[in-house]
Amino acid sequence: MTIEYLGYNQTLEDFRTEQNLDSFAVGRVILEHKERYVVKTHQHEYDAELIGSLRFNAESRYDFPAVGDWVAFSEYDNAKALIHAIYPRKSVIERQAVGKLGQVQIIATNVDCGLIVQAVDRDFNLNRLERYLTICNASKVEPIIVLSKIDLISEYELENIISKINNRIKNVLTLTVSNQTKGYIEVESLIRKGNTYCLMGSSGVGKSTLLNSLSGEEQMKTGEISSSVNKGRHITSHRELIVLKNGGILIDNPGMREVGIADSTKGLETTFKTIIELSKNCRFNDCTHTHERDCAVLDAVDNGKIDAKSYSNYIKIEKEKEHFESDAIERKRKDKEFGKMVKNVKKQRKLNKY
Repeated sequence: MTIEYLGYNQTLEDFRTEQNLDSFAVGRVILEHKERYVVKTHQHEYDAELIGSLRFNAESRYDFPAVGDWVAFSEYDNAKALIHAIYPRKSVIERQAVGKLGQVQIIATNVDCGLIVQAVDRDFNLNRLERYLTICNASKVEPIIVLSKIDLISEYELENIISKINNRIKNVLTLTVSNQTKGYIEVESLIRKGNTYCLMGSSGVGKSTLLNSLSGEEQMKTGEISSSVNKGRHITSHRELIVLKNGGILIDNPGMREVGIADSTKGLETTFKTIIELSKNCRFNDCTHTHERDCAVLDAVDNGKIDAKSYSNYIKIEKEKEHFESDAIERKRKDKEFGKMVKNVKKQRKLNKY
């Protein structure tokens, strides 16, 4: 194996040279847990942590490593390492951090493709699917829909689900797989050497089963479905990057119960392209598409040109995005005030010494 198998390329090498990082080793973060990291090279894996200055100068979550990141590090004491710098990211898949005002949670970085997995027997939800698509589109990550457990429903039910997807979602590849290994070869044929793929979906939809099939071995344990509530047990408890035998790179994720949308203007423009284009014909430039006269979007909903459920989902996500942006501004204001207070306290203590 060479470092290129992990996705390393000339752009990263150029940055390494330009920033004088040649004296450090380069590796990729394959596991993150409470500010402790596992960094992988083409030869070894290291237990790593940040150097003090990198942690001290961090202003937001973006300043800390995440699974998928390339980092400059130095080795010490029996496969341990210190991370000195994070390389530029070509993509960041993120969502609203659950229960945290105006903050984001990074799902993975440097991803080429998002594999959005939904189980057709219980988990299928078009609104949630559009949310995942919005997250991928906001990150400029190619989305692929993977419908799992198709052996648990009839062919008629499956055709109906695919028809609903095609009516609301355009130009996104949809694949189907079953517990009987059907369809996994088709997914595997799309995996390209050196490209990074991120598994996305709720708990129990078959992400770990898909990962095990693509890797050819049991990387993750799979859980049984509870017959009483028809929900899968939560198996994956952390994000982890795994190199497949064919050279592809896969990032597994814990199941996401909430798919909160963060700053996703570009994502909305792509996912709801028809709505965005029609909005240009509205009478008012600041039209909210909810009650205004001569609203081209509302007219399109009334005459069936836009799916009513897709429109409702767009309005909900748009409001959620606005709330997040407002919360983020408020959080920055409070952080700035707190920073000023800390500086004033330090200044006063220094004066008191004299």
